[in-house]
Amino acid sequence: MDMRPTEPVPTRKPDPMKKVLFAVLAVLMIAMNGVADVSASTSLDKIAAIVGNEIILDSDINEQELMLRLQFPDAKSDPQLRKKILDNLINQKIILTKAKIDTVKVDEKSVDDQAAARYTSLRAGFPTVSAMESRFGLPVNRLKQHIRDDIKDQQMIEAFRRKNFHEVTVSYDETMSFYQQEKDKLPVSPETVSVSQIIKMPMITEAEKQSSLDKIKDVQQKLATGGDFAALAREYSDDPGSREKGGELGYTSKGELVPSYEQTAYTLKPGQISGIVESRFGYHIIQLIDKDGDRIHTRHILAMFDRSKTDIPATIALLKSIRADVLAGKTTFAAMAEKYSDDPASATNGGVIVSGSGSPNLEVGSLRPDLQKIVEGLKNKGEISQPENIEPDNSAPFFALFMLNSREPAHTLTPERDFAKLEELAMNRKSQERFNAWIESLKKQVMVQVMSDI
Repeated sequence: MDMRPTEPVPTRKPDPMKKVLFAVLAVLMIAMNGVADVSASTSLDKIAAIVGNEIILDSDINEQELMLRLQFPDAKSDPQLRKKILDNLINQKIILTKAKIDTVKVDEKSVDDQAAARYTSLRAGFPTVSAMESRFGLPVNRLKQHIRDDIKDQQMIEAFRRKNFHEVTVSYDETMSFYQQEKDKLPVSPETVSVSQIIKMPMITEAEKQSSLDKIKDVQQKLATGGDFAALAREYSDDPGSREKGGELGYTSKGELVPSYEQTAYTLKPGQISGIVESRFGYHIIQLIDKDGDRIHTRHILAMFDRSKTDIPATIALLKSIRADVLAGKTTFAAMAEKYSDDPASATNGGVIVSGSGSPNLEVGSLRPDLQKIVEGLKNKGEISQPENIEPDNSAPFFALFMLNSREPAHTLTPERDFAKLEELAMNRKSQERFNAWIESLKKQVMVQVMSDI
């Protein structure tokens, strides 16, 4: 089990990352039940392009094409999609080639940590290692190496970009000039809303909590009489992701773990073992292995709650009580989100849902259909929904309250109303123009040979 707080807020995923093998594999893992099996070894791979000493294979293009089509169904109608993917891969390889020539250095430990975390997350989606190997047509050692190589390449690319291509800014005059040139072609700003949420996973019955508590107390007694932590984790922990590694979760930074676990872990000294800690997963005993600045290396033993033994009426009653108190003015939605919500990301923000870019203004058309329907029913600022049962496609269902903070109707962009958005669009165009010119200058220094007729 990944101890990171990953319950999804009910919005769509943010824009896809730059090409990273793990991202492709993660998408395949998520879409596994709805997509025909695709193996990396279905056919003899061909070279699509050579960039310096780097090669781009047809399978590289296929992986990205599949990822985009899975995440963005409209991509199917773009006849230039594969060419755009190849052009982007060529640009990345050009930058990577120059980065290697310039001997750009990256933090190898950071690469290792990220690769390990991504592999662990990927592995959690399969019942066995052999099932994962069969799904992707790669032995586990090659899969791990692919993940690590790709992370390192991306870090080198980003380091080289930061060193040689600086972010651009635009002035007021440049923004207004952009508006005058493009105002007849500017997109309509879609309807947006700001919404807050309080998420509650179904509450566990008291009998089930007591059963898990009894189990972890038994493990605690074995530790007290000299039991080895790692051995006990392998024997008793209910966390499938860390059990075989003696309970180890690797290095994590603040904000990556569920709050109760993290708060306790940061108070420990290396080698020290905690008391019993409750989280929404169950009861933990934690040992701090090492501290490295703001990062900690921990292991744990988990007595997991059986999520089939829940008290749904109690969960709904709690949310109804919260709603009534907020509407009666006895408390605020933000205070209740911070106290009760099981989504740490929004709870620390007063329950406000933010987009992938960090904006609290969400495009209504980009919301999940179930949230769109809920938002449509909230007409006035401060209105709160009844407890809603949310069933995400790829994670456990939960219950939630939603409050409307504001609503902005669709409208044509104007400087008076949308200067910040116009400034962003002007900056994006200027940045793209600068980037294209930079890439063209690099192409004169790196041999590019396209071998495939895309």
